[in-house]
Amino acid sequence: MTATATQPLTAAQAIETRRSIRKFVQEPIDQNDLREVLRLASLAPSAWNAQTWRFAVVQDPAIKEQLREAAYGQAQVTNAPAVIVVYSDMEDTLQTVEETAHPGMGEQGRTGQRATFDGAFGGLDVAQRGQWGLSQANIAFGFLMVAARSLGYDTVPMLGFQPDKVKEILGLPEHVQFAGLLPIGKRAEEGFPHHRHSIDRITKFY
Repeated sequence: MTATATQPLTAAQAIETRRSIRKFVQEPIDQNDLREVLRLASLAPSAWNAQTWRFAVVQDPAIKEQLREAAYGQAQVTNAPAVIVVYSDMEDTLQTVEETAHPGMGEQGRTGQRATFDGAFGGLDVAQRGQWGLSQANIAFGFLMVAARSLGYDTVPMLGFQPDKVKEILGLPEHVQFAGLLPIGKRAEEGFPHHRHSIDRITKFY
């Protein structure tokens, strides 16, 4: 099942047909599609609407080569037309927290948002704040994979890389925390079908 220009896959179809793909068709990714995938992922929910996630989209072959080295030589990094680096920047979130207050709440909402975040995170250190921010960015990481598949693209989530090297390559602040790397493109292989626990195996009903 594939998406068309006028008929994206439903959420259920995207989830059911998603595979971890490591070999991609060797063609550039449509930039409008790429921006739409990012837009959809940015609609992910977050506590207090914090939106701690940030995206670094790498399409430059030379930078992808550096990322591949930082990812222990995993070939999908350079095989994909683009790699989306998903990270959390809680310090930027805290510095600009008024931006996350809904406009409909007016100035009171902006003031309240600042008070809420200062109260919740002011007593925590950078690492502790960063861990909370990462928990929010992980939600967007999941949305990103479903959004990509809904538009006919494939991905493979990656956690096997050296964070310090990726920060150096992309010029990211030391405090950011990574949800993962996400190579994205059109599949050149089918990948393995899903093999998952049954619902009864992983669920308790009360």
